[in-house]
Amino acid sequence: MKHFRYRYKFCLWKSYFEKGYGITHWFKYIVLLFGWASGDVRTTTYVAIAYAIACFIIGFYWYKYMQLAESEVANQYNLFQREVRAKLK
Repeated sequence: MKHFRYRYKFCLWKSYFEKGYGITHWFKYIVLLFGWASGDVRTTTYVAIAYAIACFIIGFYWYKYMQLAESEVANQYNLFQREVRAKLK
């Protein structure tokens, strides 16, 4: 059971990062253009690492504060959810 806890935490952290990355995926092109235009590998690496950390933080806060609202918006367009809500009324 101990190994499951670590796998769960790893998958949770992975989902935080992926959600943050999905929300801010366009920023990777800015980092790419900055690195290409400046030719400064060290600064580009630091910016990329800061971006990866920011993706994690944004994903964490998204799941904490926005996930229920996002699910509710998706349910507005889900035909099954419409039928269930119509039957419950």
